[in-house]
Amino acid sequence: MNIIQKIEKEQLKPDIAPFKVGDTVRVHTRVVEGDKERIQLFTGIVIGRRGTGLNSTFTVRRISYGEGVERVFPLHSPRIAKIEVERAGNVRRAKLNYLRDRKGKQAMAVKEKSQS
Repeated sequence: MNIIQKIEKEQLKPDIAPFKVGDTVRVHTRVVEGDKERIQLFTGIVIGRRGTGLNSTFTVRRISYGEGVERVFPLHSPRIAKIEVERAGNVRRAKLNYLRDRKGKQAMAVKEKSQS
């Protein structure tokens, strides 16, 4: 194992909740304001994941005041305190870019995974 892989392995987070594209997640982000630090939530649907290892990111989309808001989070960032899965979605695509064209309730409509 070379030096770069060793350094990357040290920085990987071991306690990440398993989530997929289509799941509704709640991302707890650490925000530093001056000398204070607080946790800010961002809740939405995961519309894409990309990358491997330390470079992996995921995109979360939500509708805020009638406007679509997307944020890309690095999966292993120290700024992310926790990722909670609110609802598991059942989708057939790797990227849910078609949600960008939808309005209102349909913009957040992802089939819920049935418990079987």
